[in-house]
Amino acid sequence: MNGWRWVTGSLRARLLWFLLAAIVLAAGAQAIVAYRTVLHEADEIFDYHMQQMAMSLRSGLPPSAAVGGIGGGEQNFDFVVQVWTADGVRVFESADQAALPQLAVLGFADVRARGTTYRVFSMQTRGLVIQVAQDMAARRSMAGTLALRTIAPVALMAPLLMLVVWWVVSRSLAPVARVRKQVASRQADDLSPVSEEDLPEEVRPLVQELNLLFGRVRHAFDAQKHFVADAAHELRSPLAALKLQVQGLQRAHDDAARDLAVSRLVAGIDRATRLVEQMLALARHEASMAAGAKPEPVDLAEVARLAISDAVAAAQARRIDIGVAHADAAVVKGQPEALRMLLRNLLDNAVKYTPEEGRVDIGIAKLGDAIELSVDDSGPGLPEAERERVLDRFYRSGEPQAPGSGLGLAIVKSIAELHGATVTLEKSPSLGGLRVRVVFAPSPRGKEGVNPV
Repeated sequence: MNGWRWVTGSLRARLLWFLLAAIVLAAGAQAIVAYRTVLHEADEIFDYHMQQMAMSLRSGLPPSAAVGGIGGGEQNFDFVVQVWTADGVRVFESADQAALPQLAVLGFADVRARGTTYRVFSMQTRGLVIQVAQDMAARRSMAGTLALRTIAPVALMAPLLMLVVWWVVSRSLAPVARVRKQVASRQADDLSPVSEEDLPEEVRPLVQELNLLFGRVRHAFDAQKHFVADAAHELRSPLAALKLQVQGLQRAHDDAARDLAVSRLVAGIDRATRLVEQMLALARHEASMAAGAKPEPVDLAEVARLAISDAVAAAQARRIDIGVAHADAAVVKGQPEALRMLLRNLLDNAVKYTPEEGRVDIGIAKLGDAIELSVDDSGPGLPEAERERVLDRFYRSGEPQAPGSGLGLAIVKSIAELHGATVTLEKSPSLGGLRVRVVFAPSPRGKEGVNPV
């Protein structure tokens, strides 16, 4: 049982086992077919010879010929010839005591005599009956010899063919064994791609999927390390500020000082909460990217409606008019929650930097095959020198009125890259503040990915 499990568990052993078994069975079947074919052909040849021998004796013996035969020392029982008269008198025999029947059946027949079976051919001519017989044992022996000569090359080639099969299978599976050794010898933190060189077409997709899995795991590990590093770096300052604000609250000597310290403490807690929320959102988004979530059709108008519902409370608190200025019918392939997070961060950033009683507009437009999602605000805008830098993590603009965590636009950029989109910051031509454009460019037809449909 263990041996059979080894055979069925190993691809190399399984191929060798079944191919060698197929060779042995094919060689055996060919030997049997060759033997039976040669035996049949030998029967036809010997029958033809017997028939020709009998016909050659038709005019060789007179009806009154005396009985005679070959001497005992020269007797040959492979072929026996007897000649009978119509009256049943034997006038010739090639072997003494052949004991063939007197009443012959004309044509071919099998006869038992002298403890063996004879193949007998009888014919009648000029009042004589000529019989030619051959021992079937001798016929089978000669046919077997011919058959062995026929199958001898097969018997010699079968072991050579087995060696060729063993060599071909071993050489063909050598790249698979190399990949196995490469994976088995690497360290737990080694997620580099496995080499696909010289791999068979049947195995290459498996290695490709394994490399994709390594890539997703590596991305997840990198995201985890980035999150831990970012958390350690960015939470240090808010926590230290909270500690100072608590100490200020403890040292407050009157109600006015206590109220001021409490308001600062609440503001510090809000900033820390916002920072943690943004970091968790970024980590959750990067985790979804690493998991390789399948894209699905997403209506950008519905995404805009949901994002506005998330940001409307903050906008109303500052009496900011927020809404959709224009929206073409547009559907992209992607992740609905990620796109909602993208637009919500853009709206939060716009509301945060827009003065009270300002305006924030959302636009959805088709640009040929591409789709543009834009957010305009009536805020102070952003210097051109900072428009690229604000997309980096934890970079905060020099505007003091709305300090943030510096992660909002970094999350927008990350989600846009996931969907094959580009993020551009420019001056808003309609409201005078900042315009953020996210352009979803179409992918080549037939290529799976996140692209407009």
